[in-house]
Amino acid sequence: MREEVAAWVLEVPEAGVASLPGLCLLDVAERERMAAFVHEADRVQYAFAHIALRKALGDWLGMAPAKLSFAREACPCCGGPHGRPILAASSAAPVEFSLSHGGRMVAIALARVAVGVDVEPVPDEQVATKVSARLHPDERAEIEACEVPERAARFTRLWARKEAYLKALGTGLGRDLSVDDCRQDFPGWCIADLEVAADHRGAVAVRSDSGCQVRQHCSL
Repeated sequence: MREEVAAWVLEVPEAGVASLPGLCLLDVAERERMAAFVHEADRVQYAFAHIALRKALGDWLGMAPAKLSFAREACPCCGGPHGRPILAASSAAPVEFSLSHGGRMVAIALARVAVGVDVEPVPDEQVATKVSARLHPDERAEIEACEVPERAARFTRLWARKEAYLKALGTGLGRDLSVDDCRQDFPGWCIADLEVAADHRGAVAVRSDSGCQVRQHCSL
């Protein structure tokens, strides 16, 4: 049976932090993290993303979004307290989640099993060329086979798929980026592209031996 994934892809509003609806849903730690950003645009992006995550989880669990509390798993690479985000014991429930924000987009994914999501703006060709050197050899070959104007977008698609997988795995970028070929599904994992803005790329990865069905939403 295919694993079902609920995914949201949202555009960050241009309004200031003070005018964001749902700001009261954030807890003290989230508010402190938001305030630590130097630029208003970064504060807006962070606050909007975490408000949206609380709303999505609240709807899924039938709980008040403000009542949710979060924790971190131990990092599988070093054992530090900065692994995958999880619901704290007081909010424990059978749901896995992942959050990403990049450029002007936010992506959220929820599932019953390990899941990761990523959204990225397409960078310029110089950045894409530099970072793609760290990818799996077959991923690099696919990028290099593209016409030059298409390479940055192809790189971003593959990068989003890889980062979604690494977030679901729990290692994040602590794992060697050249180890896994994320162009297609592989045993134990399903990776799917998301529909995002034309100048962004997004993907979701979920632990599954039988494929996945992604239900994508554009509002909360």
